[in-house]
Amino acid sequence: MTDLVRGILNIIWLLFGGLWLALGYVLAGIICCVLIVTIPFGIASFRIAGYALWPFGRTVVDNGPVGAFSTLGNIIWIIFAGIWIAIGHVVTAIPMFVSIIGIPLGIANLKMIPVSLMPLGKVIVPSDNYIGNVRR
Repeated sequence: MTDLVRGILNIIWLLFGGLWLALGYVLAGIICCVLIVTIPFGIASFRIAGYALWPFGRTVVDNGPVGAFSTLGNIIWIIFAGIWIAIGHVVTAIPMFVSIIGIPLGIANLKMIPVSLMPLGKVIVPSDNYIGNVRR
């Protein structure tokens, strides 16, 4: 995908769903940072908010084996924030699929659901270096 196409898709994405999704992640991050124990969730939420603003040209990869604390943290995240943000992705994806130009946006929205459910142990990287989750 060329830089021009990525830029156009990112601008359309920003206008038709990316902004409010990123605001949801920022709100979750602020709440998590207020509660001192959940600061790692807040940091992960802020990281994903940037990805939600400008997703095309970047991808999410696993950061390696996830430990017991990250697994427990992801379970807690799913219960208190992840499920609601994932529902937001689905609700945003449905109208995007209505138009032909919105289909790539709807697909990108659905691809964000796994990271919205389990953000700990994930890293956002430029997609030029990765095919799937394998580094070139």
